[in-house]
Amino acid sequence: MLAATLLALGAAVFHAGWNLAVKQSSIDRYLALWGQFTVAGAICLPIVIATGGLPAGAWWWVAVSGAAHLPYCWYLARAYDSGDFSLVYPVARGGGAVLAAAGGAILLDDHLPGWSIVAIVIVATGLCLLAGRGDRDDVRRALIVAAAIGVYSTADARGIRVADTPRYALASMLGTAGSTTAFGLATGRRAQMGEALRRHWRRFAAVGGAATVTYGMVQVAFQRAPVGYVTALRESSVVLAAFLGWRRLGEQAGARRVVASLIVVAGLIVLVAGR
Repeated sequence: MLAATLLALGAAVFHAGWNLAVKQSSIDRYLALWGQFTVAGAICLPIVIATGGLPAGAWWWVAVSGAAHLPYCWYLARAYDSGDFSLVYPVARGGGAVLAAAGGAILLDDHLPGWSIVAIVIVATGLCLLAGRGDRDDVRRALIVAAAIGVYSTADARGIRVADTPRYALASMLGTAGSTTAFGLATGRRAQMGEALRRHWRRFAAVGGAATVTYGMVQVAFQRAPVGYVTALRESSVVLAAFLGWRRLGEQAGARRVVASLIVVAGLIVLVAGR
């Protein structure tokens, strides 16, 4: 359990960092997300093949995860176009944590003790307060992202347990690269995608590498602990996101978001102590 805790908390730092990079991107944010996942997929493909691939049953979960990442990328990009980082990120991640916990309990038979459920409720309450009153469209997009997070988190938790190997984390990048590339081509973005790849491949490689490490850490943690536990710990990234949005991007955090962050931390302490 200690290993799962450290992996989830480390992933939180990486995740907030690469999301900030997307928010600050100078190009279309969907293309930024597509580029990082596509370059990551290109790096991961030969590794997955050379190390033996996955059991056949695990590839179905790669496909489900990849499909769920398409609305995740599209709506996250649109939310970051107009919304505050310190609003969009907490709503998306907080909602995703709650849905992933429910998905793990209902679909994967994860056992969540009473204290864990109380802790997740506290975390979710803090995240809602952290989001505060935001633009309705931005909140709606963030909630769609949250739904996608709940789906792919549950699918990945099942997939890595079926695969029983960290290679699943690398393979999941292939599913996301495939779905986002297919959508980009189908919507007439071929020229933009090619230009973005030529001009920004180094940035895509750096951010894609960080995203791969993030997902890898979380999915290995899924092997060692219930989905709700891992996902809730991972959401400690919202405190960092609130701070980065306030100090780096000049967004208005205020005393309310400081208090909300403390509630999130309190929930995480209860979650860890309850395990």
